[in-house]
Amino acid sequence: MNIKRVMVGLAAFTASLAFSLALVAPANADAGDEGRLLLATQVIDQVQGMPDQRIPDMLLSRAYGIAVIPDVTKIAFIFGAEHGRGVLVVRDNLTSPWSNPAFVSWTGGSWGFQLGAQSSDIILVFTTKTGIDGISGGRLTLGADASVAAGPVGRQGAAATDLNFNSEIYAYARTRGLFGGVSLGGRVIHIDAGADARFYGRPGVTASQIFSDQAPAAPPAAQRFLERLAQDTGTAARSPPAPQAESPASEVAAPQPPAETPRTFPLEEQPAASAAPPR
Repeated sequence: MNIKRVMVGLAAFTASLAFSLALVAPANADAGDEGRLLLATQVIDQVQGMPDQRIPDMLLSRAYGIAVIPDVTKIAFIFGAEHGRGVLVVRDNLTSPWSNPAFVSWTGGSWGFQLGAQSSDIILVFTTKTGIDGISGGRLTLGADASVAAGPVGRQGAAATDLNFNSEIYAYARTRGLFGGVSLGGRVIHIDAGADARFYGRPGVTASQIFSDQAPAAPPAAQRFLERLAQDTGTAARSPPAPQAESPASEVAAPQPPAETPRTFPLEEQPAASAAPPR
């Protein structure tokens, strides 16, 4: 009887948990896609402003992709569920500028003795192109599609690990002001196609098109985020798109008056020469 009551209570809580996360998602969406970029920039600013806890510069300089998911909400009662939204940028090589951002969503679950709710800022550093290629296809499961490990922090963390890059993704979380590497196996990252379509003003735009500059130019809200990453990773900042000049063919030429043609006369109608002036 007691087991039955526990199972009924757990089922009821699981239903309310799913409903709560469904409410969280629209609330974050209402903040706006540009708001997500601003939050992601603030997370990078604050984390990299902590000398003893920041992501090592050596790791960032070897990154092929960086994802920042602010305010990942986790609600748990034995079974836990997570949800969040963020942005992802990639680059072709370790010296090229970062791509325009693509929006991503974050989901995950856990089982075990746990109770409560919390919010975390998640940062993922991709050290190979394998994970990038996977998520460009639509989704990536950490630990299954690409190996993931807790990332080192600060100078001591970088020295202790020596950053041999044995993992394809290094994961970090900031919860209640504490920042550090964390194991995040089993979490899933999805490309947020709806947010990409809104942000770039093109329905059906894909992550591959955004990363390869085949999408429309990103709005100015993306520039500060890209400049911050360029500063931390020692790469050239991405140049903002230059305004396109109007094509000459599209310009409407002003009407020109018709050229005046000289008047001709038949021989017999030639005007008489003016009389010579008197001497």
